[in-house]
Amino acid sequence: MDILRFQLPYPPTINHYYKRTPKGLALSTKGIQYRHDAFYLLHKHRNHCKDKRLAVTINLFPPDKRRRDIDNILKCLLDSMQHAGVYDDDNQIDMLTIIRRHVVKDGSVAVWISECSSSE
Repeated sequence: MDILRFQLPYPPTINHYYKRTPKGLALSTKGIQYRHDAFYLLHKHRNHCKDKRLAVTINLFPPDKRRRDIDNILKCLLDSMQHAGVYDDDNQIDMLTIIRRHVVKDGSVAVWISECSSSE
């Protein structure tokens, strides 16, 4: 049974999510903007998944036909959902499925979150 379903813009890759500063790593301008956009889109879903073990399915709709490693967007996407309060910590995720779909203009990500049963 699904707890949540939502759509987000296609996130930046891990290479564009952070920038190096004299003090170490920090969110880049693209990372800050994506986190802000995700927070705005997900604020109504805050605390829906608090204290639950989760199964997350991510459907990626890339913005173009370039070859991409599908794991390069996970950090940005999962951290943005955590920052928006969808769940407390991404360590609640016991099952993670990522599926690359067809190209759509500007790209997008469809996320389904369900409670992970103890038998899974």
